[in-house]
Amino acid sequence: MTYLLQQIASGLAMGGIYACLGLALVMIYRSTHHINFAQGEMAMFSTFVASMLLKAGMPYGVVFFLTLAFGFVMGMAIERVVLRPLKDAPEVSIIVVFIGLYLGINSLAGWLFGHQLQGFPSPFAFMEHQTAPTTWMSAHEIGTLCVALSAMGLLHVFLRRTRLGLAMRAAAEHPLASRLAGVPVSLMLSLGWGVSAMIGAVAGMMVAPVLFLDPNMMNGVLIYAFAGALLGGIDSPWGAVAGGLIVGVLENLAGVYVVGTELKLSVALLVIVGVLLLRPSGLFGRKLVARV
Repeated sequence: MTYLLQQIASGLAMGGIYACLGLALVMIYRSTHHINFAQGEMAMFSTFVASMLLKAGMPYGVVFFLTLAFGFVMGMAIERVVLRPLKDAPEVSIIVVFIGLYLGINSLAGWLFGHQLQGFPSPFAFMEHQTAPTTWMSAHEIGTLCVALSAMGLLHVFLRRTRLGLAMRAAAEHPLASRLAGVPVSLMLSLGWGVSAMIGAVAGMMVAPVLFLDPNMMNGVLIYAFAGALLGGIDSPWGAVAGGLIVGVLENLAGVYVVGTELKLSVALLVIVGVLLLRPSGLFGRKLVARV
């Protein structure tokens, strides 16, 4: 029983990372109605920037917020330079651009930082000596879950309790009405991309100490995050959070008791296929009905 509880607790910690990245996917989907296939690569690139700053001798706290700022600027720049000119393009063209972004950022990271595995420090290493040997979760897992939940709580307050957050939600859900009300919709969409990239950067810095840092480290994480976002509801931020936590636990339990660690990714693929076949709106998503 203790081992089972340990696996559930560890799954919740990884699920927090999937929830962060899934939340970033949902934010982009709500504003563009497309899946950003490059979301994981953007998080990976931000994490490489964090690693470079840490190697330069900067303290982790400063590096964390500088990385968030970098992710925010990168997200806004991608929306402004790459996607805004394609706002009236066919959907297939936009999907191809997302795939191109994925390949381009991955290749750029490999060219700039190399393809070898690199270590990345955990900001919670100081807690290791304070953690009892029988604790179900390691210090990094506890810290990761706390950071993920804190980030999601702050985002909730920002989107629902601030004028800027409300304007961003309005621009994403009702762009025409928002434009008529004087909301700068284009700016709000750019800010949404920036915030989404910031959330992804958090996920990248939390997962790098576990998976090590290399240009391909977020490939599997993105699939799990996508599965969590679909399970919770691709248009529901809190659904993405719940779905990410559920997928994290399912992945851990299935890897230990069912399919083994080598086939854990098949769990995410089964979740994706199952949701699309049985409940496309997810557990908490809105089911849209149109009159024709």
